[in-house]
Amino acid sequence: MIMLKLYNTLTRKIEEFEPIDPPLVGMYSCGPTVYDFQHIGHMRRYVGDDILVRTLKYHGYTVKHVMNITDVGHLVSDGDTGEDKMEKGARKFGGSVWDVARRFEEQFIDSLKLLDIQLPDVLVRATERIEDQIDLIKILEEKGVTYITSDGVYFDASQFPNYSKLSGQDPEELRAGARVDMGEKINPTDFALWKFSPKGEKRQMEWESPWGVGFPGWHIECSAMSMRELGATFDIHTGGIDHIPVHHTNEIAQSEAASGREFVKFWVHHNFLMVESQKMSKSIGNIFTVQDMIEKKYNPMALRYLYLQTHYRQEMNFTWEALDGAVQGLNVLYEKAGIFGENPSVQLNKEPSKKMMSWLVEFEDAIYEDLNTPKAIAVLHRALKERDGDPYDVMFLLTKADEILGLEFRKNGMQLFEKNIPLDPYGDLSPIEKEVVMLSHERDSLRKGKSFDRADQIRRKINEMGYDVVDFGDQYYVKKI
Repeated sequence: MIMLKLYNTLTRKIEEFEPIDPPLVGMYSCGPTVYDFQHIGHMRRYVGDDILVRTLKYHGYTVKHVMNITDVGHLVSDGDTGEDKMEKGARKFGGSVWDVARRFEEQFIDSLKLLDIQLPDVLVRATERIEDQIDLIKILEEKGVTYITSDGVYFDASQFPNYSKLSGQDPEELRAGARVDMGEKINPTDFALWKFSPKGEKRQMEWESPWGVGFPGWHIECSAMSMRELGATFDIHTGGIDHIPVHHTNEIAQSEAASGREFVKFWVHHNFLMVESQKMSKSIGNIFTVQDMIEKKYNPMALRYLYLQTHYRQEMNFTWEALDGAVQGLNVLYEKAGIFGENPSVQLNKEPSKKMMSWLVEFEDAIYEDLNTPKAIAVLHRALKERDGDPYDVMFLLTKADEILGLEFRKNGMQLFEKNIPLDPYGDLSPIEKEVVMLSHERDSLRKGKSFDRADQIRRKINEMGYDVVDFGDQYYVKKI
């Protein structure tokens, strides 16, 4: 069997993936902070995670996928300062922080479903695991790696020698570059495990703890939830590249300090999405959601297809022209899926050709080489172009590929097929449709008789009438342009 290879941020190289306890794979994904809309930049990452989960399952592994919903109001700054994100969202959208959290949790889940992203096996809110987070802080306190200031309980990063092993940053450079005013923190890399509620202020989200009323830090949430669900050491942890220097670095430090064991074997990080070569910004007005795509009459699968045309470790540039191109490229695959799905011969031959099996192996090779979806999609198009006249081969490859790509080939292909013009000129057609069908039959006869110039003239006439003829092997269909 071909080995699955993944780029491991921890080792900075592509490695063969082997689970700790095969065939089981434990995977944790950092979920959304639900204080605002999840946009297409966020969703690119979750599509990438979905491709990884689907690939693991395709490879024969049993995956337990865990994801958190950050509905606790951690602070805006990675330095444990600034404004509470949930409180900020409540002021912006109205209602309580709890109302805002549920609203944007629903929007996130709706976005997952629209993009055919398989829901995690465990999707859990941080507010439902406060006791787990407190228990983990207690362990760290017993290990002697915490200290208390006037505003919270902090992790002493100097007690963890390999603090920068994920990010590769030099701790001395971090200290030298730190701002003079660190508050009461001992080291610039120290981070809050528990923040105290400000005196005289009643927060909407706060809990009792052994150290005082307050709320957990952002980083402790992911460690507590992942370790409870997957154990002290598990296989894969995913997130955006922005999580590497602080959030995931702090997760490793506190988790390994608590357990004395390696936290995660493979770290998989996804790169950013730009819009028209610019960072997404409300002031520019270039932030879009999946729901916006639907309002603009785009099939969300076209957005998913567009994501897959850029490798997950490369920065992606979203443009409307690129999305239009994705629609066309995806429709080529849908048209084949729809037509061949209606062909009775698909049900007769149960064995794909040796050539199609070789195409499948090439497709798998691309996916297994660090989830190279751009290469895999290119293989798919080349294979289907070559095997255009073999219905079972086409459906075999599309069905197998869709186990990983999740582009809903059969469903969308049939929907596209239903929009085609029936080739019966005596059926329930409009006068122009009947004329187009008659012309298409004449063109087909000319084409089979090798009178290609005359056949092309008729096709141009059909195009002028607002229709097109699409050939596949020795068959064809008619569609409205």
